Amino acid sequence: MKTLIEITDLTYKYRSGGGNAVTALNGVTMQVYRGEILAITGQNGSGKSTLARHFNALLTPGSGEVIVDGLSVNDKKNTAAIRRIVGMVFQNPDNQLVSSVVEEDVAFGPENLGLPQAEIVKRVDWALKSLDLEAYRYRSPNSLSEGQKQLVAIAGVLAMKPKCIVLDEPTAHLDPKGKREVLENVQRLNRDEGITTVLLTHSMNEVVHCDRMIIMDQGLIKLTGAPRELFAQAEQIKALGLDLPAAAQLAYGLKLKGLTLPGNILTIEELVASLCQLP
Repeated sequence: MKTLIEITDLTYKYRSGGGNAVTALNGVTMQVYRGEILAITGQNGSGKSTLARHFNALLTPGSGEVIVDGLSVNDKKNTAAIRRIVGMVFQNPDNQLVSSVVEEDVAFGPENLGLPQAEIVKRVDWALKSLDLEAYRYRSPNSLSEGQKQLVAIAGVLAMKPKCIVLDEPTAHLDPKGKREVLENVQRLNRDEGITTVLLTHSMNEVVHCDRMIIMDQGLIKLTGAPRELFAQAEQIKALGLDLPAAAQLAYGLKLKGLTLPGNILTIEELVASLCQLP
């Protein structure tokens, strides 16, 4: 696969409240591939959000290199171009919604790019349609559910037509229905539009359908691979302070009680099928 973002030996430190230097990233090397859905996970404080903020130059390396579609984050002249390539969506949509009308909010990003009005209208129409938000075009974002507001925030980034969208804990404040709506739409955008997607989450149920996942701990990458491959390593996952997806956790518990089940179960459907095959 072709690389969109290349990270080489990235180190980043910040100052704690007491003035001491804290290493958030410690020599991280990784890639984000074009067209994939990549999950970056780990406990709070593992460094995943700090890493992702380098993808669109919200942060610049203390040392090391970050190259986004051929552009170095270290060169300040590239910042505007990099932020057009990589869009960020944060966990609280209220922090990204700037207008009292949905369509105006979605138009905010394209307007800041200085695009012609006809192009702005075209992009807003496309973004709203892509996320099934057309019925809410003239509504106030404040009248929407939290899940719908998060979709409006995603639409605002989508209207800028980035090559990559980074979602930082996008379902943290959502109920199960809202979580499902957001994740299904993210998967559909990746599938239908080919938008590279990076999902930051500590919820293992959310990474099941990702192409690849990276597990971080204390500023280091500990494991990387396909979810099915990594979740088969249950003891290593648990040693990093993480849970298994619900179906994998249940299968793991049943195996401890003596049932013979495959080690790569990820979904309830797979678990049911495996149980039905038992003698």
